Amino acid sequence: MHFSIKLNKEVIFMKKSFKSLVLKILFLLILVFIFVLKTEADDKLNVVTTYPYIASIVKEIVKDRANVDYLADSKLDPHHVVPKPSLAVKLRKADLLIINGASLEIGWLPPLMDLANNNKINFGTNGFLDLSQYFDLIDKVDNVSRAKGDIHPDGNPHFYLDPYNIPKIANIITERLSILDNKNSNFYKDNLEKFKHKWEQKVKDWDKKMENIKSLRVFEYHRLFDYFFKRYNIVLIDTIEALPGIPPTSKHIEDLVKKAKDEKIEVIITDVYHPIQPVSYISEKTGIKFIILPHDVYSIKEVNDIFELFDYIVNNLSSFSK
Repeated sequence: MHFSIKLNKEVIFMKKSFKSLVLKILFLLILVFIFVLKTEADDKLNVVTTYPYIASIVKEIVKDRANVDYLADSKLDPHHVVPKPSLAVKLRKADLLIINGASLEIGWLPPLMDLANNNKINFGTNGFLDLSQYFDLIDKVDNVSRAKGDIHPDGNPHFYLDPYNIPKIANIITERLSILDNKNSNFYKDNLEKFKHKWEQKVKDWDKKMENIKSLRVFEYHRLFDYFFKRYNIVLIDTIEALPGIPPTSKHIEDLVKKAKDEKIEVIITDVYHPIQPVSYISEKTGIKFIILPHDVYSIKEVNDIFELFDYIVNNLSSFSK
């Protein structure tokens, strides 16, 4: 009897020891799993872009193989971003910084980069990519003066709003990604081709919808959509701003009311971040409709990627077909 009790105790002890060993092994496996996941996460390229439209293109290429973030709130003026410390933290972690360029970020990005103190994304390194350097920009000026308003000496920076420029942007980004993350180069290039094929099909659809609005005569608030206008032969007669970045005067608004009638303006185009009052006033005085167009991804709730950005612009403008 005594021997049986002792044996039972030993069996119970062995069972507890075995259970304890199993728990320890499971715990170690969990730790290894977490370590592997963390290592894989740490191994991913960290891409930061200045604007959401760039991030949207990057995501089409990298899918889940890189971390992608952006700095600017697209509901606000892209020329004026508050350089908050939280944005500097994003830059401090970046392996690649992609900017629009053409001085669009000149007023806010440099202090953020100074604060981030990240040598990997300094100008001139493979970790810094200025998209504007690859495009022939319109509206370049030789003499810069504050008397001319908030002008961009390098030219109009909104080149990305021509849908034909998007595949080139995707090519440029993929090339740089392949340099920095060579092991995923083929993956990125495959996704690039898929993206360009899908984009080509969308462009055919957009071109067809825009065929009937050639020579549409418009006002726009700020010269955001000039590349789009040029692509589709839309005639820009004047801007609500008399000078770039300078609020319109009452006299300029009244001049536009008269000009709208004389020049047979068909639609007034504005954006999400400029004041609506001058546009509404001209519309009321002339009976000419106005539309608000998004300039970037997430600037309105209907636009959550680069495809939806141009879908929205084309669908709204094509409604004015002749």
